Amino acid sequence: MRRRDFISLVGGSAVVCPLAARAQQADRVRRIGVLMNRFADQPEGQTRFAAFLQGLQEAGWAVGRNARIDVRWGGADAGLLHTLAMELLALAPDIIMAGGTLTMLALQQVRTVPIVFAGVGDPVGAGFVDSLARPGGNVTGFMNIEFSFAGKWLELLKEIAPSVKRAAVLRNAANPSGIAQFTAVQTVAPSLGVEVSAVNVNDAGEIERAVAAVARSANGGLVVTTSASATVHHGLIIALAAQHKLPAVYGNPVSVMRGGLIAYGPDFTDEYRRAAGYVDRILKGEKAANLPVQAPTQYELAINLKTAKALGLDLPTSTLARADEVIE
Repeated sequence: MRRRDFISLVGGSAVVCPLAARAQQADRVRRIGVLMNRFADQPEGQTRFAAFLQGLQEAGWAVGRNARIDVRWGGADAGLLHTLAMELLALAPDIIMAGGTLTMLALQQVRTVPIVFAGVGDPVGAGFVDSLARPGGNVTGFMNIEFSFAGKWLELLKEIAPSVKRAAVLRNAANPSGIAQFTAVQTVAPSLGVEVSAVNVNDAGEIERAVAAVARSANGGLVVTTSASATVHHGLIIALAAQHKLPAVYGNPVSVMRGGLIAYGPDFTDEYRRAAGYVDRILKGEKAANLPVQAPTQYELAINLKTAKALGLDLPTSTLARADEVIE
């Protein structure tokens, strides 16, 4: 998906080219707030937002005809996200689409506006919904991973680098999904003979010190979770892994395109497109409480052979055979 194919941003509002409506919409213009856990200049965030807009187009929503979209970009800054959430609420939206766990935390006390999320790791554990099958309130949406999924990252790290004995798990301790992902990694660690430790990714300096500490010990590796903070800093993390010759597994497949060794995770773009479908259904009268939270339907395994060669790794044939994308 190419961002320019779907969106044009003017002063914080999105303009969507009209398509024929698939269902008759209400005459009045509906206001859709969007709160993103990326900054506007980050291509990954724009790609996800474009997917959301495409989903709205396909459902027959077009700015200037039957919809207005107000988008705010807060990155992984919890304080900024809270401020932007209040800005959106002051605009009296009919519905809000929230990208990621940190945006949901900023909106958690909102009870009067329907909210559809995308890219949240543990919505039940974080208290956003009562259960996946029956959300029970004004919130529903799409998870980015199932709770136990994070353990697969450590399994994959051990598969491609059998000598690894210690692994640092980069996550955001202020993000409930980051905590849940680390717990899942801890669960499988003893069976793999790997000692794991949690590393917070609040700022660049903290990341640099943590990765350097891992590199000082023999047989170290990295697991980079899907929390927004880890993704915001993934350029730095990829560079540090290369500098210190550390094998690293990423939860976001886009990391491999930028030089990361290997990644296994959901198709985040697809989640945002599907979130538009829930927004459409709620605007047409359905209740968030009755729409079950959905898990990812597509996962991707991506491998960068150039990075593997630089690390001196001979990747198993079985791993390469399972890959959806191999970069040479």
